[in-house]
Amino acid sequence: MTLIERVWRPTRRGWKKLGAKLPFRLPRRVHFPNWLAKFAPTGLYGRSLIIIITPMVLLQVIVSVVFMERHWATVTQRLSTAVVRDIASIIDVIESYPQDADYSTITRIARETLDLNISVLPAEPLPAAAPRPFFNILDGILSEEITNQIARPFWIDTVGDSRLVEIRIQLDNAVLRVFARRNSAYASNTHIFIVWMVGTSLVLILIAVLFLRNQIRPIQKLAEAADGFGRGLPMPPNFRVRGASEVRRASLAFIQMRDRIERQIEQRTQMLNGVSHDLRTVLTRFRLQLAFFAESEDRRELENDVDEMQRMLEGYLAFAKGEAGEEFGELDLSRVFAKLETQAQMKGCAFSADIQGDPRIMVRPDGFTRLINNLVVNAMRYADSVRVTARHDGRWLTVSVEDDGPGIAPEQREEAFKPFVRLDTARNIDDGGTGLGLAIARDIARSHGGDVLLSASELGGLRAMVRIPA
Repeated sequence: MTLIERVWRPTRRGWKKLGAKLPFRLPRRVHFPNWLAKFAPTGLYGRSLIIIITPMVLLQVIVSVVFMERHWATVTQRLSTAVVRDIASIIDVIESYPQDADYSTITRIARETLDLNISVLPAEPLPAAAPRPFFNILDGILSEEITNQIARPFWIDTVGDSRLVEIRIQLDNAVLRVFARRNSAYASNTHIFIVWMVGTSLVLILIAVLFLRNQIRPIQKLAEAADGFGRGLPMPPNFRVRGASEVRRASLAFIQMRDRIERQIEQRTQMLNGVSHDLRTVLTRFRLQLAFFAESEDRRELENDVDEMQRMLEGYLAFAKGEAGEEFGELDLSRVFAKLETQAQMKGCAFSADIQGDPRIMVRPDGFTRLINNLVVNAMRYADSVRVTARHDGRWLTVSVEDDGPGIAPEQREEAFKPFVRLDTARNIDDGGTGLGLAIARDIARSHGGDVLLSASELGGLRAMVRIPA
């Protein structure tokens, strides 16, 4: 149960009890759509852009829908009112002075003074009304103005010609046809405002992208440096303290932490080297003293004890020192598997290896070789057949070591990685083991940024899977 659920559920129950006494129903819990989360960016740069761009886009939409719609409606109504008023004046003149039979004078006045092209047609029925467009401010406003000011049967066409508007009005014994310019009755230059609005938005978005990129890049470099430090890589040459004050503080804290850890590792390595030298000196003195003893059963037992102490010492020091001091280099898996195959033949164990992808990988060669060797030798010790599969897809390297041995119970698999733990009942470890093989293998894998996991094998025994970034 997540923290939100722990807080939400009791609150929800409390609201349910309270809601039983209320005259209205409480709203149901709202879940964030899963399909939207799939398309949402996961990086800080993409999310920052969305945080900046989304309000800007919403503002543009609101301004366009609310303000521009009202602006268009107001300006179009005023222009349409003026055009209809001119048409009403022309009708008044035609009805007041019927002696002008050819209407040439009123036609000239309308064309030169009112910018209207008119003609008086013989009395005939008006055309059938055309379907109105879904969204046309001019059609509705112009029709309303003609109805209010002229109050005669009419027919208009606002879509036939993009530059002109045709209006026909039924007179007593004729039909007045008027062609008016669309920009005289409709606010047609508002697209300039939209162009300016969109243009300035693009400029602001471009500036935001440039500034965000400069602010996000130090965070990305810090993440790369931290990831490389976890994998044992040196500090990137282009890494330096820069960016916002918070990012600078985080970078300085990371550099100081890295220096402290490196000093501690160096001190521990020096201490272990000194301890190793002293203990090896003592063991060498034991060997020299045993060489002067006469050949006997007691001497052989003491030599075996010294050999076991030497082997245990090497194992302890290897686990304590790790492979942190080794540099990254190229390792050919095919050569590693060839040596393991030769070793398996000497032990009489069936061995098969398969490599998918490029066998060359960038790792700590000695450490990774020891990792694979520990897993495979451990499998050979308890099984008759071992199968190794490596898959290198460019980003990840996965190595699976499977055997047909007794395996490890699921509840004991994580316990097997602890240092000095010996699962005698599960693996029948011989007396020479120190319980550090899997611990060293996991330590090496994690130093590469990966891990080692145990599971059941298709062969019937144990499967050890190593997965590291490559």
